Amino acid sequence: MAFEHKSVLLEETIEQLKIKPEGIYVDGTLGGGGHSYEIATKLSTGRLIGIDQDEAAIHAAGERLATHQDKVTIVRSNYSQMKRVLKDQGIEKVNGILLDLGVSSYQLDTRDRGFSYKEDAPLDMRMDTRNDKTAKDIINNYSEMELYRIIRDYGEDNFAKNIAKHIVRMRSEKPLETTNDLTEAVKAAIPMKLRVGTGHPAKRTFQAIRIELNRELEVLKDTLQDMIELLNPEGRLCIITFHSLEDRIVKSCFRLNENPCTCPPNFPICVCGKKPQGRVITRKPILPSEDELAINKRSKSAKLRVFEKN
Repeated sequence: MAFEHKSVLLEETIEQLKIKPEGIYVDGTLGGGGHSYEIATKLSTGRLIGIDQDEAAIHAAGERLATHQDKVTIVRSNYSQMKRVLKDQGIEKVNGILLDLGVSSYQLDTRDRGFSYKEDAPLDMRMDTRNDKTAKDIINNYSEMELYRIIRDYGEDNFAKNIAKHIVRMRSEKPLETTNDLTEAVKAAIPMKLRVGTGHPAKRTFQAIRIELNRELEVLKDTLQDMIELLNPEGRLCIITFHSLEDRIVKSCFRLNENPCTCPPNFPICVCGKKPQGRVITRKPILPSEDELAINKRSKSAKLRVFEKN
């Protein structure tokens, strides 16, 4: 199928990036190139570096951005390697960085990728298919305690303990190899009367396994500071998150860089020497409009936060 991903909060993100025609910008989660296309159209002598770890995304974005190839460079990598990617391109500082942390519609809707609980498929869930480890390895090899921790922390599921127990019980009879196998284990762990009105019972578990496999929160937490340091003065970092765990990490990092002082509140002056790196532009996150929600239901949980470098 064609790579499809409706770019969430597109107009709002482009507006917040404050794009300069001669500026240098990075789209760290290129996807189908929706955000990048809009950035590229606003550049004259500027440059855009697009990064994605998904081979299908790289191909699709390359086609979409072909008319702007003189000012766009596409690199297959994880955004955690942004510093190295930019160094390889001879770039030290940039005017803006964008991350759209959502799973693409293509990834969700391509059955063989194994991201969705709606269709039976191999338990894969790799965002970068060059990696050997898959969701199947996690489901069948992690201990019950490790599975419980992942589903509790990354899925925020109240039934995490029971789900982990059922996964281990079912895999003792035969390995869990498909998305249906995992879905059945989750359903068996949650009483029918408690499933009503809460969405698909496996949604949180699939999210948790995907986050663990692709190290999503770890990569985000470890890379945010690097991205802020890469910005020129007045450069902006725009991040779109889709669940509370990501949003919490972004919000905390932005606040810390705006006010890094560790002195006790009763100190008359700062003596720790830690200086603000910039300011938080979005006191409250920017949310999708009613019009966007009507067109794209997957934008429902999206939040955009913006930080500007001093």
